[in-house]
Amino acid sequence: MKTIELISNITCPFCGHTETETMPTDACQYFYECKACQQLLKPKPGDCCVFCSFGSINCPPVQRGRDCCQ
Repeated sequence: MKTIELISNITCPFCGHTETETMPTDACQYFYECKACQQLLKPKPGDCCVFCSFGSINCPPVQRGRDCCQ
């Protein structure tokens, strides 16, 4: 069984700030406020959550091979 990683480094596309965050295991995270510039991040088209768009690793459901929001 594959180990699911829960820690991701999310990088703001506006200011470049990187923050280490723990990803939720039971919900999609559609929004994330950058702690440096306060911009509200939203998933890119085709991505299920902000971690899949701006994180160093995809969210736990995608790591398991499932669609995040099912």
